[in-house]
Amino acid sequence: MTTPGPVVSNASPLIALEQIGHLDLLERLFSSLLVPPAVVLETAPTVALPSWISERPLTQPIGPQILRASLGSGESEAISLALEVNARWVLLDERPARRLAQTLGLPVIGTLGILLASKRRGFMPSIRPSIDALVSFGFRITPDLYDRVLTDAGENR
Repeated sequence: MTTPGPVVSNASPLIALEQIGHLDLLERLFSSLLVPPAVVLETAPTVALPSWISERPLTQPIGPQILRASLGSGESEAISLALEVNARWVLLDERPARRLAQTLGLPVIGTLGILLASKRRGFMPSIRPSIDALVSFGFRITPDLYDRVLTDAGENR
């Protein structure tokens, strides 16, 4: 079952899931994704974007609330695009970007939430190996969040 409505992604979830061999989870969860041009540039060295990820240029200038937040260009464009298309979800990992998106009324999910949703849908038997792999690639996660996600997944230590 796929989620209706457009889903917009920033680069970090795409790169993180590609690094651990689970980029396909996004297609299974959402069918397709939209990414702004800055995200295409940021992912180019690491991720060959599959056909179900479409580049979508912004049709409106980035709003002053977003520009004032001093985010990266990919995060700024992803939030702006999500607002433009009235996104069902915006995929973001960095805390400042997530906070701003939520303040603007956008539903946010990050890499860990994607793994958790994938387990809940039966797309993977366990998420602990994937989270551990993310950490080995430099993905930052506090011990408390690590424990909370595994508890939510029914994979307590």
